[in-house]
Amino acid sequence: MTNRPLKLEFDGAHGARLAARLDLPAGRIRAFALFAHCFTCSKDIPAARHIAGALAAEGIAVLRFDFTGLGGSGGDFSSTGFSSNVEDLKRAADFLRRNYEAPKLLIGHSLGGAAVLAVAEDIPEARAVVTIGAPSDADHVIHNFKGAEETIRETGVGEVDLAGRTFTIRREFLEDLEAQSVRDKVARLGKALLVMHAPLDDTVGIDNATEIFVAAKHPKSFVSLDKADHLLSRGEDAAYAARVIAGWASGYLEKEPVDAGAETGEGVEVVETGQGRFQAMVAGGRHRLIADEPVDYGGLDSGLSPYGFLSAALGACTVMTLRMYADRKGLTVDRIGTQVLHGKVHAADCEDCSSEVREKGGRIDRFERLITLEGDLDAETRARMLEIADKCPVHKTLEAGAAVVTRAAMAED
Repeated sequence: MTNRPLKLEFDGAHGARLAARLDLPAGRIRAFALFAHCFTCSKDIPAARHIAGALAAEGIAVLRFDFTGLGGSGGDFSSTGFSSNVEDLKRAADFLRRNYEAPKLLIGHSLGGAAVLAVAEDIPEARAVVTIGAPSDADHVIHNFKGAEETIRETGVGEVDLAGRTFTIRREFLEDLEAQSVRDKVARLGKALLVMHAPLDDTVGIDNATEIFVAAKHPKSFVSLDKADHLLSRGEDAAYAARVIAGWASGYLEKEPVDAGAETGEGVEVVETGQGRFQAMVAGGRHRLIADEPVDYGGLDSGLSPYGFLSAALGACTVMTLRMYADRKGLTVDRIGTQVLHGKVHAADCEDCSSEVREKGGRIDRFERLITLEGDLDAETRARMLEIADKCPVHKTLEAGAAVVTRAAMAED
């Protein structure tokens, strides 16, 4: 299960606003990945959607975006080139680094694969690189220009038909592609590399994968995509590629275990992401979560609200407390669940609240727990477990209140 992708924007290399989507896992974020799409494609092609969604299901957040002049991004495509694509990738990595976390995994499809190989050395946090149907040299795409290449070289500009669309290509674009040496970049990559290619790829031949693989130093791996086409247009091919990527990358993306006392010493940090009015990244140890407000309150509805997190804390503490009690008493409880409802009510109207609470007057926060106990338990045991739920530490904190001390953080140099 994953959240729906977040719609984002950031400034590209030419100053245009680039349209992006961030696919976030529903649970803990193991790492962030940056995805580069194929030549003249967009972030929303089936391969990009399938791979990003499948990786999110494996705990890897994926940022995919449209290069300048393509898809939903601004700017003029005819003024771009391979170098500007690489610069766009740097901007995307900076965006993640500034607002979320720098990408640990780089994934590139077709010419996007050549682009991530070219940019990898400029993203020091990246630990692993994946190419899918990538050419071994950037100028491979020129073969797709057919009869237009001569015109472009002679007149400086020409029209090229690609996948049913017409694109304006300038001579500078060709010269930029020819000036790149992807294999030289591969030779000094210094990161783990996974090369994925389809033997039946008739757009970028399998020999390109061989050349990339031979140029790379270990650790390196190669995976055949069997009957897939160049665009991984079949959902099952894209899903298979994503599962392989997630499994292969696990050895390079796992962070060091956090000490048990890390939460007490380091606490939880919450920082605005700059997306929407309220979205914030919640970081605690190696865990990453998104906080937000519902759309009705002006948010993006991309994560739990603050009171949602508070309800989650109460629910989690209740389940854990009941599990500890059941295990200690040797009770046969197959599964414990808690639904927490939160609302603001008038104290005087809260009939099931204590007399002390009702006497406070005014409006109060009311949390209601609906506890499910699955197992062979008699009525007396079930009643006793409901009493034990009130002993959960978070429950006690909410009832007793807590001291909140606020002070200014030390300014960084």
